[in-house]
Amino acid sequence: MKEIVIDFHVHLPEYTDMTPDIFEFYSAFYPSKEAYLDFVKKYTDPNSFIELMDKNGVDYSVVLAEIAPLTSGYLYNEQVEEFCKGNSRLIPFCTLNPYIHNNLGERLEDLCLNHGFKGIKLYPSYNHYYPNDRSIYPIYAVAERLGIPVLLHTGTSIFKGSRLKYSNPIYLDDVAGDFPNLKIIMAHGGRGPWYDEAMALIRLHKNVYIDVTGLPPKKLLEYFPIMERFSHKFVFGSDWPSVDVKKNIDAVRNLNISQEAISRILGGNAKQLLGLE
Repeated sequence: MKEIVIDFHVHLPEYTDMTPDIFEFYSAFYPSKEAYLDFVKKYTDPNSFIELMDKNGVDYSVVLAEIAPLTSGYLYNEQVEEFCKGNSRLIPFCTLNPYIHNNLGERLEDLCLNHGFKGIKLYPSYNHYYPNDRSIYPIYAVAERLGIPVLLHTGTSIFKGSRLKYSNPIYLDDVAGDFPNLKIIMAHGGRGPWYDEAMALIRLHKNVYIDVTGLPPKKLLEYFPIMERFSHKFVFGSDWPSVDVKKNIDAVRNLNISQEAISRILGGNAKQLLGLE
């Protein structure tokens, strides 16, 4: 059976409004700012992105909205919806910002039932709230009822405006306990200070997972020494467009763990979380 590869963490290169900090970060990966803008223009076309997925050996990509004016800017739900429309290989995740949106539970239900979103990404450290704040609970309640995953940024971020204190995975212990059937994925696995906390959560809670996005694949076993034992709790993500996706996939394939564990991490676990047939 062919191994399935799912990239659980993709950002579109074109924001409606991107902060200067984000622009400098992304454009630094290219020979010039003009080259970066050409890249952005090319990949505003979903067909071009599908071609890139094929080149990289990716079967499905989870495409993330981002509404974080304090830190990164605006990549609206409507943009992600339009980009993913009509292609089952592109899986749209919406976002909600509690300082901008009201009626969070109702909004999430509408986005999922009427606009095709398959999950939600939350940015606590970008938008300055604790993930166990009770104002966020309506999102979790609806996501649990609908059976959709909630992906949350955890750990460090280099972007100006981000606040580290909101991204400690330990706050998700409350959420996992209060919503035992909610699919919770910790993006970046507590990157930096909190790898141990992230590991503790996936050991304690059946409904909590780690997305290895933004971590050097060669160091994953250093950060998570018992990764093979808990390989059913890890998902692969790239953080495109800031990385070479194929290079990262190959690095995961070269980890000193079993082929079964590698297959789970690269796509098997995500397939289950997303309810893909």
